[in-house]
Amino acid sequence: MPRFTRMLAANAAAIALALSATPLLAANTINVTATGEGGGSMALTLDKTRVAAGPVTLVVHNDAMSEEHEVILVKLQSSDQKIPLIASKHRVDETDLESLGEVEDLKPGADGKLDADLKAGTYLLFCNLKGHYEAGMAAKLTVTP
Repeated sequence: MPRFTRMLAANAAAIALALSATPLLAANTINVTATGEGGGSMALTLDKTRVAAGPVTLVVHNDAMSEEHEVILVKLQSSDQKIPLIASKHRVDETDLESLGEVEDLKPGADGKLDADLKAGTYLLFCNLKGHYEAGMAAKLTVTP
């Protein structure tokens, strides 16, 4: 096979491989929207609540007009695990929860990103600023094998 033909074939194979990998990467990107203002209901909304195990990118957008938010990612021991609260501080007690990372200090309108390698199981995303979890800023994510 002539050298030029081999180069074209190698380049075509490399391009085909790159294009075939693209949907896998996109499948494990989760768009997370943080909403809510102080004194009202708040929420974390995921565009996917179920993904395959492996590398995952959380792309977080704070859709609030005046409220700062954060997103913390933890793996739960079970899908119905009770989340401990420090009632006097209106915050989740993170002492016994293992954080896999967070996007913090998200000003209104700001974006952030968190990359994590997730194993099969149930995960919780939540905002732990004072009163935000209690106002509804939490969402569960299921990771399948």
